[in-house]
Amino acid sequence: QLQLVESGGGLVQPGGSLRLSCAASGASLDYYAIAWFRQAPGKEREGVVCMSRSGTNINFTNSVKGRFTISRDRAKNTVYLQMNNLSPDDTGIYYCTAKSISIALRWYCGYDAMDYWGNGTLVTVSS
Repeated sequence: QLQLVESGGGLVQPGGSLRLSCAASGASLDYYAIAWFRQAPGKEREGVVCMSRSGTNINFTNSVKGRFTISRDRAKNTVYLQMNNLSPDDTGIYYCTAKSISIALRWYCGYDAMDYWGNGTLVTVSS
């Protein structure tokens, strides 16, 4: 059973940076597509970025393009979300999710029917 634990959230001023971590246990992330979601207060949850099992297909939501990057450390079984030039609109709880993907669909990158969710980490961007 895959377990995901996010960390790295906190309070940051506008224009600042944070790096979120998603540490996996119980299985290797090599077999999963990854997606980060966020939910701002009073708003619906939205997908921020997805990354295929292969790691070669990555898509960011438009509002974070050019500011956020995603990476995976296979040795540590951890995914990172680097967030730069943060704005108050980036405030929310950030969730790391994973979807079991067969080798035949290793390029799949999306937000549908994620199998595993972390508990989330709170990011607050405020002066």
